[in-house]
Amino acid sequence: MSNQILHSTIKGEGKPLLILHGYFGMSDNWKTLGNQFAEDYQVHLIDQRNHGRSFHTDDFNYQLLAEDLYNYIDHHQLENVFLIGHSMGGKTAMLFAVTYPNLVDKLIIVDISPKAYEPHHNAILAGLNSVDFSIQNSRKLVDKQLSSYIPELGIRQFLMKNVYWKEKGLLGFRFNLKSLTENNDEVGKSLPQNTSFSKETLFLKGEKSGYIVLEEHLIIDKHFPNNKVVEIANSGHWLHAENPKDFYTEVCSFLN
Repeated sequence: MSNQILHSTIKGEGKPLLILHGYFGMSDNWKTLGNQFAEDYQVHLIDQRNHGRSFHTDDFNYQLLAEDLYNYIDHHQLENVFLIGHSMGGKTAMLFAVTYPNLVDKLIIVDISPKAYEPHHNAILAGLNSVDFSIQNSRKLVDKQLSSYIPELGIRQFLMKNVYWKEKGLLGFRFNLKSLTENNDEVGKSLPQNTSFSKETLFLKGEKSGYIVLEEHLIIDKHFPNNKVVEIANSGHWLHAENPKDFYTEVCSFLN
């Protein structure tokens, strides 16, 4: 069992509010909202394994991600945490909450449901794996290379946040691309059957996103009987970035 502790940025004081990013993301994606939440809470912006500045491993699945979070909470001696997870981070947060319910006070899941999702990041993975940093030796060239696989500018900008100078003259990705490519099937896995978390849970869905649809309320109710689902207007899958004002309002009113 790995006892490496996840990298995080901690801001503010008060009750701990932990935030988990999505696939290919990192804690930095939450910096602006994190600063806002830090006015009322002790905010922990966490990099999950194989992402951001956290450790890299060949193994990657939700059981390990939930265990990493347990080790993190134990290391920082936190209790009764508020937990927010977006997309893959939401899957981690759900599994963590049903496994360690006594550690979580309230749960917020952002644009993902407990169901299984088909692997659908193939174009992104193909694009990322096509980058050769000895040839694509500037950010502009990396973006150009990605654009032949990933036409959406917003998605490329999100991925480009992971490009950094590894050493003088050599760029690299912060995430562990090899492990994420090999374990891509793990990312869509469903929450295990017959698991539930009875405390208050808020699901936030993007109005234009297809990740949570009406039929899923049954599966959400089964695992999270004390839930409410709220739609965030004018937003897709990255609702916290696309409509941060409404996102912030909904989260605060739920946590208070």
